[in-house]
Amino acid sequence: MTEQAPVLILLFPFLSAIVVALAGIRMKGLCWPLVLLSLAGSVCASLSTLGRVLDEGTIRYHLGGWAPPIGIEFRIDGLNALVAVTVSLVALITAIYSKISVEAESKDKVSQYYAIFLLLIAGLLGMVITGDAFNLYVLLEVSALTSYALIAMGSKRATLAAFKYLIMGTIGASFYLLGVGYLYIKTGSLNMFDIHEQLVLNNLEQSPTILVAFMLITVAVWIKMAFFPLHAWLPNAYAFAPTTSSSIMGPLVTKVMIYVMIRMVLTVFGPDYAFEVLNWDNIVVWLAVIAILAGSIGALAQKDLRKMLTFLIIAEVGYMVGGVWLADETGMVGSIFHIISDAFMTLCVFLFAGIVFTKTGRRNITAVEGMFKKMPLTMVGFIVGAFSLIGIPPTAGFFSKWYLIQGGINSGNWEYVVALLISSLVNAVLFFRIIEIAYFGAKPADGHDDHHGEDHSKISEAPFTQLVPLLGTAALLVIIGIYNKDIVSIIQDFLLPFNLGAGS
Repeated sequence: MTEQAPVLILLFPFLSAIVVALAGIRMKGLCWPLVLLSLAGSVCASLSTLGRVLDEGTIRYHLGGWAPPIGIEFRIDGLNALVAVTVSLVALITAIYSKISVEAESKDKVSQYYAIFLLLIAGLLGMVITGDAFNLYVLLEVSALTSYALIAMGSKRATLAAFKYLIMGTIGASFYLLGVGYLYIKTGSLNMFDIHEQLVLNNLEQSPTILVAFMLITVAVWIKMAFFPLHAWLPNAYAFAPTTSSSIMGPLVTKVMIYVMIRMVLTVFGPDYAFEVLNWDNIVVWLAVIAILAGSIGALAQKDLRKMLTFLIIAEVGYMVGGVWLADETGMVGSIFHIISDAFMTLCVFLFAGIVFTKTGRRNITAVEGMFKKMPLTMVGFIVGAFSLIGIPPTAGFFSKWYLIQGGINSGNWEYVVALLISSLVNAVLFFRIIEIAYFGAKPADGHDDHHGEDHSKISEAPFTQLVPLLGTAALLVIIGIYNKDIVSIIQDFLLPFNLGAGS
């Protein structure tokens, strides 16, 4: 079992998707338990693989016994082992939470919905653990196609948003494939690690072809992660998608693409090429600063709770892209740590937004009015997620932001540090406003057009299957914060061979 754990991470959700699609036709009640069982298996396989990485070092798993560069290799180190645990655990929590919302929003398509849901998770996990650049493209398309479907299952506005996402996603995927094609032309390999060896051995760092490949792949990944100004597809796609769709895609899709960017920079092209030969550090950091400020300002302008959260995702993407391109080890640690912490804190607030919509039928921020009295446990879960996004200790968000800010100081990128602090202040304004409304009630000017005379006295605490995932995620945010040194230690061990300096 332990020997096959790397491939079981992917196979559990992939094979279960087929079973759910077939079994759900006649036995709809089996879908949810099968999804939970398969994702629990994936979590166990991820944790087992992480344990092996900590004990033995990097794991190399050859699919079908074919060694690279001919065969496809899963190569798992400290970086993708941590991300795989994060993805599988977020997926399991969201699946537990999904029971009520999927049955309410996709009544006649429960089996189809869960089958697509599992295929999305399989695609994301495959992207994380694969060591083959073309295999990553295939899995990228699996996750993209399922994302379009999960969004389109929402309202009419969601269908239009899914179409826009499809157009942008297709452009991004085409750019990535072209970039990989150029790499194959010059190196004759599709294995990520072998590509890097060929680049170094054949002194290809000055090749214009490699430069074009790097540019194409970088822009492709930026489109997929919604890096400003390539973000236009994201706000409506996540805001109008079904509750479960936004709850799984918001925390995971952009974070996995950040991982892909880090993998391409460090493993495929190498930090020497990305940070020294190209010398784009300052340009990309300034783009990240603009992304952080644009996302934060966009969030301030929103009255729709879920759309506000989508703009915060855009700002968070700026955090992580900027942290990578500080060309500083501490900044890189912060970015990788933020992939983990942001996945859970984004999940936490999206779960809360879904509960608010389920209980009130409203999307406006004023829908939380009076919830401290009616739904105290739900509000506790939200407050932990909000505090983590603001960066208040001992939550995970504080520690990842601490490393990002320290990396900005080390590298002398004070504009990045200032942007992070401004964004954290904006987050405080946004979330304390929600807390104020939930405790004291909304002012007439804020909510006069949104109440429609509904009876709020009937609102009670969130259902068990929604409350437990919310509180569990909140607890994980505190646990990750408390054990931040252990996580950082794994990340630092992974980064050791790359010899990243203290600033560019």
